[in-house]
Amino acid sequence: MNSKFIKTFAVIVIIAAGMTACGQKKNVTTDDVSEKEMANIQETAAQEVTAQEIITQEITIEKEPEDDEYVLVNKYIPDIYVELMYATDNNFTGVRIYGFTDAYLRYGTVKKLANVQKELKEQGYSLKIWDAYRPFEAQQKLWEVYPDPNYVANPADGMKKHNLGGTVDITMVAADGSIIPMPTEFDDFSLKADRNYSDIDNEEAVNNVMILQNAMENNGFTGYQGEWWDYSDTVEYEAVDFEP
Repeated sequence: MNSKFIKTFAVIVIIAAGMTACGQKKNVTTDDVSEKEMANIQETAAQEVTAQEIITQEITIEKEPEDDEYVLVNKYIPDIYVELMYATDNNFTGVRIYGFTDAYLRYGTVKKLANVQKELKEQGYSLKIWDAYRPFEAQQKLWEVYPDPNYVANPADGMKKHNLGGTVDITMVAADGSIIPMPTEFDDFSLKADRNYSDIDNEEAVNNVMILQNAMENNGFTGYQGEWWDYSDTVEYEAVDFEP
């Protein structure tokens, strides 16, 4: 093999090796770009999944409750007034009966109460809750203080009325929360507290209590005959353990 051929062959080998090296380098660069693009795509997809999970969680949290679930009344009726008398010592027992100050009821009852509130607001009034859900222990405490079945449910009969989350002791006030005439004060155990208003001399009080009574009865409540402020949902719920 002559020297000219050897030189030519060597040049060809060097050129070929250079082309191969260049090709490999080019492939590495292309692979690097593809990996970066893939990483970006994966990161974007992960972010979208996370965002979707957050949205799903928010939807789950805001899901409408079932009718038999206990709910905070003010969450669904923000403009209703609440003054739970048994959360203070300002009641007929002179002692605090339970330790929470927010009103809780079954969601089905709250929906009906919201309709009453809407109706009364259109007339310039508002509802005010004196008592709503009452723990069974509180019922036992009331019975110990005042064991009269005409005014306090006997706990020996099991969970009833207020203990089931569908009963409210309620009054009507002006839209701004100011007091208006009603037949009696809360927990008045005289005959004037019943629904025979012929013994009430204040005509405005009688007119007011009838506005309240009609609105409550028109929206799915029945009133206890012995107390003008006591109303129960026409739907009675099963007893369940609930801690406010």
